Amino acid sequence: MTADATDITAFLELETMVWEALRNGDADADARLLAPDFVGLYSTGFANRSEHVGQLAGGPTVADYELHEPRLVVVSADDVLLCYRADWHRLTAGGRGRRESMYVSSLWSNRTGQWVNVFSQDTPAASP
Repeated sequence: MTADATDITAFLELETMVWEALRNGDADADARLLAPDFVGLYSTGFANRSEHVGQLAGGPTVADYELHEPRLVVVSADDVLLCYRADWHRLTAGGRGRRESMYVSSLWSNRTGQWVNVFSQDTPAASP
């Protein structure tokens, strides 16, 4: 995807593609969106690209999701930080899990003309 570093809509589309890969269990799409040196920082610890993609080995991990309150920080012409709140249901063995909310920061970098996710951090949202 070609995107201007100030176009928040384009980065929300890219981020949505990651969520759709999780919702559809599409490991190939997930891998295409993540940089080879991707690092995820989660409540369970660090994850690399293989571990992020590997979670889809058993199929979809997300039942549904909504992204809210997006903010874009332009780091450079080739690096942007997209921050937002996600409300979603994790898929469990018994079906749809409980509703979860978290704040997400995703660093997208333009590498050889393609935007890829280099870093993502999820922070659980406090209960209201």
